[in-house]
Amino acid sequence: MSFDTVIRGGTIATAADVFAADLGIRDGRITAIAERLGDADTVIDATGRLVLPGGIDAHCHLDQPQAPGLAAKGARMADGFRSGSISAAFGGTTTIVPFCVQHRGESLAAAVADYHGRAEGHAVTDYAFHLIVSDPTPAVLGQELPALIRRGHTSLKVYMTYEAMRLSDRQILDVFETARQERAVVLIHAENHEIIGWLADRLERAGRTRPHEHATSRPLPVEREATHRAVTLAEIAGVPLVVVHITGGEPLDEIRRARARGHVVIAETCPQYLVLTADDLDMPDLLGAKAMCSPPPRDRTAQAALWQGIEDGTIDIINSDHAPYRFDAEGKLKAGPRAPFRAIANGIPGIETRLPILFSESVVKGRIDIQRFVALTATNNARLYGLHPRKGTIAVGSDADLVLWDPERRVTITNALLHHNVDYTPYEGLEVQGWPETVMSRGEIVVERGELKGSPGRGRFLVRDVSSAWKTREIAAWI
Repeated sequence: MSFDTVIRGGTIATAADVFAADLGIRDGRITAIAERLGDADTVIDATGRLVLPGGIDAHCHLDQPQAPGLAAKGARMADGFRSGSISAAFGGTTTIVPFCVQHRGESLAAAVADYHGRAEGHAVTDYAFHLIVSDPTPAVLGQELPALIRRGHTSLKVYMTYEAMRLSDRQILDVFETARQERAVVLIHAENHEIIGWLADRLERAGRTRPHEHATSRPLPVEREATHRAVTLAEIAGVPLVVVHITGGEPLDEIRRARARGHVVIAETCPQYLVLTADDLDMPDLLGAKAMCSPPPRDRTAQAALWQGIEDGTIDIINSDHAPYRFDAEGKLKAGPRAPFRAIANGIPGIETRLPILFSESVVKGRIDIQRFVALTATNNARLYGLHPRKGTIAVGSDADLVLWDPERRVTITNALLHHNVDYTPYEGLEVQGWPETVMSRGEIVVERGELKGSPGRGRFLVRDVSSAWKTREIAAWI
């Protein structure tokens, strides 16, 4: 058998196994896994390296037009598909799934067409879209959304907060009903909008408007209540549900209880909730805005609960929630250098640092093994979002999306080291152990020893299958 590339002498890690073997690649796919393979046009020596499936970041925001009416009016995302996918690749991620947002009064189909135009010709990695539904009109639910799901956009997201985005409980049920009919999986941002507004109004009247009060206005019970309500709505409608960016033990407990009742609920968290706390928002001037995201980072107790959820299997996936706003007048400071927290764009960058931080904090520190790391960052996302076994694993027939990982390399994260278009990282000065050395997408080296090799525009749009969440068992609806 002839190969385009052979990766020799590495230790292969999948979500199931760890073993020493050579990998043979032909026409962008893995065609052989054996103890010893012959020569090829290109032979890569992986001695002393882990060979991992390319990471999948299924929660990131790129070139996302802001909804009219959001507090931080006019703030612009710094990363489009070019810089965002390049940054992802340097961090060991070879597939991204950002969000295509429908604004109120807008056609969902038109939003998807626009987003395809923003992506095509720019991405270095392969990509797909989640659909954000903010205006579930009869035309959207009856025509546009079903047609888009059948064309391979098999996941969608709804919001329970943000005035310009949130849906009522009844609207959420309507979206869930269409998702059930079309066997789509739904992601939900679970925070109680009314409590947030009530608390924020009182903080403002008291003159407490610094970035740290953003965390005060969105305490953990806000997330707990909304998570309980979200899983209840999903139970009534009979759909699997992905609760995104979970920050602590209380919402995790709601998910555990729902699972005990037999419901399919998938739990996601992000690196910021594992290494940052609300104290990172309590900085002079507006520097704390660099750690502002929603929900906000919590405290050490919440972090411990998340690690417990990772270790016991409650948390299924870890994504970045990359939301790239620069710390300037186009981004976080759009409303001025003394803006109240309600007028500051929410979100932090993290698409490139996700895998190194998680590897260092979890595998190196002995919290989980390498198989669980692969599952959390690649395989489970692939299964959940209809990409497996094409993506997210190392198997004959799978795309040769691979990362040669140096498990011993120590790196101090600085913004100068990163490749996003943001002028800061909230992880400045954090030392990690473990770093991607060579990154391949469909058999092509896109990053090698700190140098970009892949050309923007080589990334392909991925038509996706039905989620594994629908394949495990039949999910009963209330009626």
